Amino acid sequence: MKKEKPDSFLDENGRRLDGREINELRPVEIEADVLERADGSCHIKLGDNKILAAVYGPREVHPRHLQEPDRAIVRYNYSMASFSVSDRKRPGPGRRSKEISKVSKEALESAIFLRKYPKSVIDVFIEIIESAAGTRATSLTAASVACADAGIPMRDLVASCAAGKIDGKIALDINELEDNFGEADVPIAMMPRTEDITLLQMDGNLTREEFKEAVQLAKKGCKELYNEQKNALKRRYER
Repeated sequence: MKKEKPDSFLDENGRRLDGREINELRPVEIEADVLERADGSCHIKLGDNKILAAVYGPREVHPRHLQEPDRAIVRYNYSMASFSVSDRKRPGPGRRSKEISKVSKEALESAIFLRKYPKSVIDVFIEIIESAAGTRATSLTAASVACADAGIPMRDLVASCAAGKIDGKIALDINELEDNFGEADVPIAMMPRTEDITLLQMDGNLTREEFKEAVQLAKKGCKELYNEQKNALKRRYER
């Protein structure tokens, strides 16, 4: 069923239509080590998003001509299940999936000590089970946990979140309705310990000040997700 644009995204008290404050994340659950045959894995729920991440490697590269003699390579595959969206998606990778795979790979490999594993590959597979806006950012958060679960040495976890503009105001972690009918979207990924940004994109129009505000708010969201990532890994090793 197609959703219509609401008259306003905020009620008279300044709260959003899903009950959140303007600077509040959707409810989040992260669980590591959910797939037995993967070297590392993660399941994340952020609002209505449900995403699985699986990591295999470091392992030998095939075909061998893709090897890098002094470092590992990362292959990142972002895929949406046909039933993950309300209008059934056509199977197979599209242009959007390829673009997200490319920028996500670059964002994630910035955190990995690739030179520890020359001539090898780290394969990251993302499967979107349910999509409700912000899947590229949520996938990166899950992929980072899966890499840590696989024991891959990293400078830090990568946490990813987006801020957007609704009703002229900057809001954290926009939901599906806000994404479809809002004014702008700014997804970022960062290594929270050093605040090094590994992904920064923008869709829509923002003033210079609004852009700065959106980035700062997205960084706040990343730090909150970072705590959830660490808690998920702690629970995994407690088990």
